[in-house]
Amino acid sequence: MSEYTLMKGNEVIAEAAIRCGCDAYFGYPITPQSEILETLEMRRPWLETGMVVLQAESELAAINMVYGGASCGKRVMTSSSSPGISLKQEGITYIAGAELPCLIVDVMRGGPGLGTIQPSQSDYFQAVKGGGHGDYHMIVLAPASVQDMHDFVFLGFELAFKYRTPVMMLCDGVIGQMMEKVKLADYTPRMSNEEIAAKYGDWATTGKPKTRKRNIVTSLELDSGRQEKFNEKLQAKYREIEKNETRWEEFQTDDAEYILVAYGSSSRICQKAVELARAEGIKVGLIRPITLYPYPTAAIQKHLGHVKGMMSIEMSAGQMVEDVRLAVNGKVPVEHFGRMGGMIPSPNEVVDALKRFMKQ
Repeated sequence: MSEYTLMKGNEVIAEAAIRCGCDAYFGYPITPQSEILETLEMRRPWLETGMVVLQAESELAAINMVYGGASCGKRVMTSSSSPGISLKQEGITYIAGAELPCLIVDVMRGGPGLGTIQPSQSDYFQAVKGGGHGDYHMIVLAPASVQDMHDFVFLGFELAFKYRTPVMMLCDGVIGQMMEKVKLADYTPRMSNEEIAAKYGDWATTGKPKTRKRNIVTSLELDSGRQEKFNEKLQAKYREIEKNETRWEEFQTDDAEYILVAYGSSSRICQKAVELARAEGIKVGLIRPITLYPYPTAAIQKHLGHVKGMMSIEMSAGQMVEDVRLAVNGKVPVEHFGRMGGMIPSPNEVVDALKRFMKQ
């Protein structure tokens, strides 16, 4: 039976991993996501569900352990924070190139470099545009609450296996460290090799039975013609994901003359900013992308006939704003407002930035 409890965002990711039937977690501690690994170690799920929890010797080791586990058709995941995700990029592009499902959690901190341990949203480019080499994408989910942190673990694994692709939860440190009431799902049994093959296809390296040919998992192809055909297959898959899996929320957009676009904790700040602005007679709404890839371009475009401008609100120097501008395609002005280095904007700062934008 489902239950309600009070949990921190990082902690609930660990709890959701256990409850969704995750087979293994491989990670390495780094602030501000270390509670994911610590919670799993304290919960000792190997005694409860058989889930493997291993602190690897490095981020590089952790992502390659994910590669190995995913090759066997297992539900495997890792988590890190911004510098650690940078180290994992080679493994992530290999996983994408091998068409393997897995869940990757990034609880963002300020950069560049080692930066600060405070919250940020400056990993957008790295996650959405493909931080590793090659023409690949990950599905990128952006939670805005502790409940989302829980629910997106289940959703992430489902999408990863449906499309045989890595899925990233792009969280900021605010949501990771925030404590809220959350509804925990019932336990889902771990899936057997036979169940995974029946539901998602018989592609994993589980040992060759007499009923099928060998399954080979690799991202290496030395023939450029075959590599191009494979890339065309990947691009077709990404178009299918864009068609079927784009998610977003809207807040008071029907009569809006201006629209804020924000994800994660910035979207929560913007909800309050919308309330404050409307109390002053400013007709403003909010679009919150839930999937950063695929991006909700159509959701933005449908409002272009009645808005005077759009504003991207981010805890960064401006990264998502590029996708807002691509969606708008020059039809209305687009501006950016953000704080950097771990600083969090207030609703009043957002309203003030909107008023400056309106005067331009």
